[in-house]
Amino acid sequence: MTTSHKLLWVAILYFSEGFPFGLVFDALPVYFRSHGVGLKEIGLLSLAGLPWTFKFLWAPLIDLIWERKTWIMACQGIMALLLLLLTQLPSGAVHPALWIVVVSMALFSATQDIAVDAYTIGLLDAHEMGSGNGIRVTTYRIALICAGGVLVAVSGWVGWPAAFTGAAGLLLLLACLSTWLPASGGSDAQAILAAPHGSLSIGSVIERVVTPLRQFWQRPGFLAIALFILLFKLGDMAMGPMVKPFWVDRHFTPLQIGMVPGTVGVISTIAGALLGGTLTSRWGIFTALWVLGIGQATSNLVYAGAALLPPSTLLMYTASVVESFTGGLGTSPFMAFLMCITDKKQAATQYALLSALFGLTRSLSGAFSGVATEHLGYAAYFATTFFLAWPAYLLLPWVRRWIPKQ
Repeated sequence: MTTSHKLLWVAILYFSEGFPFGLVFDALPVYFRSHGVGLKEIGLLSLAGLPWTFKFLWAPLIDLIWERKTWIMACQGIMALLLLLLTQLPSGAVHPALWIVVVSMALFSATQDIAVDAYTIGLLDAHEMGSGNGIRVTTYRIALICAGGVLVAVSGWVGWPAAFTGAAGLLLLLACLSTWLPASGGSDAQAILAAPHGSLSIGSVIERVVTPLRQFWQRPGFLAIALFILLFKLGDMAMGPMVKPFWVDRHFTPLQIGMVPGTVGVISTIAGALLGGTLTSRWGIFTALWVLGIGQATSNLVYAGAALLPPSTLLMYTASVVESFTGGLGTSPFMAFLMCITDKKQAATQYALLSALFGLTRSLSGAFSGVATEHLGYAAYFATTFFLAWPAYLLLPWVRRWIPKQ
């Protein structure tokens, strides 16, 4: 199989990986708030993101049961059916059936992520990894734009049921395409996610998770580093679930929400990440962490100003672009830090564990965001998220010790 053929499949698979994530975190908050769901309930729905945080726990099962290709097709098909079911549920309140649908959507999306990542590791040769990663990041972001931008905008024209039905049709189309996925190899030495079928016993699976964690625990200052990972993007993550409801409550149309925070915002994040990567290479990880982190935190005050001042379309657009751009700036050195502190021999599992800590911040802070916003109001809550970002800076002395000298 040619490299271009492989990269085409990588593009399709990572579009499929990003699309349901965008649905859950970008489209559904707009959908729920547009139908009168309370901020408390929307915030609590952030807990639906926990499967993405803890997906490493059942990742080995993807290699022990069925083919990865089968997992991918099954997850895509089930997610399509869940979206169709969502259109049949009452939309004005959060009830058990809605919780089941949203959590199931997240669970099967996270499981698809595991299968796609493992499949891609086996599909690409070493010399193709660089191009593959570029395609992966690009198509994943395009999927976020389609789910959180285009879909939301389209809902303003055709209504949410038709928009979700179209999204379900897209997932079914992806499931059909996945039936033609070529055979993929994989090496147990590459990552736990890429282990050959039947090669992992339950004991070895546990050992593969415990050993990398034990390596971290034995290093001086690990608790401080774990707290830093939990706290560094706390301000961003705590504000995130309330941004789209804020746009709805400011009476912006689905088209405006889809085009500005849903599309321009994602593009701004990409631009910020690219610039952040360049500055991280130039300044070093430690300097970039605190300098770009300050910008990341300060941008929340722009949204606080937009909430405090009289409604202004220009100010809202500015807040969206600034917050997204600085979020991308701060993400680059943060991800570089996570990569540099992992042991290369245990990189896959250790990075998954560190990412789980990061994902836990998103879910837990989001769960409390609605309650806090209902009590404080948007302006005070957005200002509070600015201060939530600062405790991470108390841990910088330990962070410096963990970063290899550049």
